[in-house]
Amino acid sequence: MGNTYQVPFQIDVKGEVAVITGGTGLIGGMFAEALAQCGAKIAVIGRSVEHGAAVVERIRGNGGEAKAFAADVMSRESLLACRKEILASFGHINILINCAGGSIKSAMVPQDQYDEAKEGDTTFFTMDAENINRELELNIYGTILPTQVFGEVMLGQENASIINMASMGSFTPLTRIPGYSAAKAAVTSWTQWAATYFAKSGIRVNCMAPGFFDSAQNHFLHYSEDGTPTPRTAKIVAATPMGKFGDVHDLVGGMLFLCDPKGSKFVTGITLAVDGGFHVYSGV
Repeated sequence: MGNTYQVPFQIDVKGEVAVITGGTGLIGGMFAEALAQCGAKIAVIGRSVEHGAAVVERIRGNGGEAKAFAADVMSRESLLACRKEILASFGHINILINCAGGSIKSAMVPQDQYDEAKEGDTTFFTMDAENINRELELNIYGTILPTQVFGEVMLGQENASIINMASMGSFTPLTRIPGYSAAKAAVTSWTQWAATYFAKSGIRVNCMAPGFFDSAQNHFLHYSEDGTPTPRTAKIVAATPMGKFGDVHDLVGGMLFLCDPKGSKFVTGITLAVDGGFHVYSGV
């Protein structure tokens, strides 16, 4: 069954239904478990029902209610079919968390800055721009389309809340990942637009921007095989006023705040950075 994350505090979302795209991933799965512990019923969306089974098993093992659903966040037809299944299972939707997204390895530029290239080197000028386009679509359209489909049936629901996932790249572009940084900046802008559009409808729309965390998924980027920090780690820590990586569980408190019908009922359109101060530090 695996270890179930225990939330440090709880909010009251008993009886509410939370849809989480990318719910099979590290952050999406963690959010699903946390909201379930606070009383919400969870619709875990991934590319296949099988991928969501482990998250659902952990939630049910801890006494919560959850079900896995398959959908492609880039396909309106797929999302509409998924919405129909969720409504048949749970009756309504109050919360949408758009966790689906991420960077694409083939869209990475190998250098931090351009230098005279040797023959055969890959640079920004030789990259296949279609890979950058795929990254843009996954992160921005993969946020907009679920908002269209699920937001429509959230109208009129109490405590209707949408949370999008941005990045430190939303504030300042990160080197080597131009498409990802541009897409996450677009997610922040889209959140502000949607917050204004939905403001009188009863739906709040906010965004979270995770900083840098050391997890099992990216540990190899931060530490060498002998355990010594990589140059990337040195740069990150030096640029983070708190002087360390965050714990991925630090994101849960911000998510719960934005879902809290009491604590954030007058909060919409913000991008909440959970980053140890990274986005405000100039380096001097």
